[in-house]
Amino acid sequence: MFDFDQYLGFLAFLTILTIGFWLMIFLVSFIPYWIGGALYENFKLKREAKKREAEAN
Repeated sequence: MFDFDQYLGFLAFLTILTIGFWLMIFLVSFIPYWIGGALYENFKLKREAKKREAEAN
């Protein structure tokens, strides 16, 4: 069947594959949330600056 070093190599391969899979799932779910939050925050700041400018005039 397998030698012990082949078995360890197979386990290392499965571990790396699983870590890569979960990292991909994390990034795919987290990055759009991060970008959306940054855009929303930027929009709020610009709207607040316009409101302050309108009040000053």
